[in-house]
Amino acid sequence: MSNLARKLQQEQQQQTVQAPAKAPAKRNSILTPAEKILMFVFGAIVCFGATFMVSKQAAIYEVNKEIQIIEGNIQEQQKINSDLEIQISELSTYERIKQVTEKLGLTLNEDNVKGVEN
Repeated sequence: MSNLARKLQQEQQQQTVQAPAKAPAKRNSILTPAEKILMFVFGAIVCFGATFMVSKQAAIYEVNKEIQIIEGNIQEQQKINSDLEIQISELSTYERIKQVTEKLGLTLNEDNVKGVEN
């Protein structure tokens, strides 16, 4: 019986020693090199796309800002133009022209008047 016990003991030792040797070798990484390259390329494309979109939005913002400034300048100029047109109409009245000519000593000669059409 002691032989049988020794045989069982030796078999158990051999199984414990052989078990780690039979286990397949573990891989250090889950991803293959090709998968790593694909992930890197995908990440680079996403980063480039995001940067491109942000730069285009910034350019659009700048253009919109310039458009608003130019529209403000146009409105100011239109106001100035309308004020000048009102001033022209006030200064070109017949009574005012007559006062200025009398001040300068000019007289009205009815025979020398010519009509001008606008």
